[in-house]
Amino acid sequence: MLADLDPETLKLTSRRGVREALAALGVRSSRRLGQNFLVEPAALIRILEAADLKPGDAVLEVGPGLGVLTGELLRRAGRVVAVEIDRRLCAWLRERFAHIPHFTLVENDILKVTPEELMGQAPYLVVANLPYAITSAALRHLLEARPRPVRLVVMVQWEVARRLAAAPPEMSLLALSVQYYARPEVVARVPAGCFYPIPKVDSAVVRLEVHAQPRLSIPAEAFFRLVHAAFAHPRQQIGKTLSAGLGLPREEVAAALKTAGIDPRRRPETLGLEEWEALGKGLGLRVQGEEGEAPAETAG
Repeated sequence: MLADLDPETLKLTSRRGVREALAALGVRSSRRLGQNFLVEPAALIRILEAADLKPGDAVLEVGPGLGVLTGELLRRAGRVVAVEIDRRLCAWLRERFAHIPHFTLVENDILKVTPEELMGQAPYLVVANLPYAITSAALRHLLEARPRPVRLVVMVQWEVARRLAAAPPEMSLLALSVQYYARPEVVARVPAGCFYPIPKVDSAVVRLEVHAQPRLSIPAEAFFRLVHAAFAHPRQQIGKTLSAGLGLPREEVAAALKTAGIDPRRRPETLGLEEWEALGKGLGLRVQGEEGEAPAETAG
């Protein structure tokens, strides 16, 4: 409900409020940094509802901008760490929230600082309007972190949201990379007109519940080696792409596919997580815990 929002928040979720704030700072929205400011209070409420914050929660926010979401997080959580790369916006945020003891501002690129450095080892959540330019990279960075967040509630482009929550036969490397670690849910579609400046595409609020324990029995390094090999040529039959991508004899790959009950003529996008797990076992990949995790590229 709008009545739950702070008056300053309501002011800054209007086009006039954003324009005046940016003008006072001498700031223009940066396309390079993916800056689009939310000007729809109802969308902000959907983010907060999906986050389901408790007074003792620790929250990591990426790209706080003018602090619209930040202010509401500070009213609901026990600790908020905001990472902002734009020094001009950092000046605004320091002035606005300097008096709040449970707020920490980090002027840096989220991709250049680890969540452990920011949040320590205690449980934390991520709640953010992710800059469009770094969405996939930021999700990879956060989901591969140790420790991982308990939950992520993020605003992303609509098409990215659809791909995150995809199911066979529309899986992608991005979907597999995220779903290995978390269960995604598209909470709400947010029209382009809810932002200033208006982007070319709609956005969506996505909630990612991170698995407390690995969902699959094959470790991340082996899993991502397997799916990267398959998606090197996503339109080709999986029997052909895996043989070339993994450097294995076609007969060995065919035997593993048969053991897993997978038709070698299928394309990678038609396979679900459990089928990848069965295939990994058929290829003799080691079980979870036998090797450490290595960073995995989550290509868009």
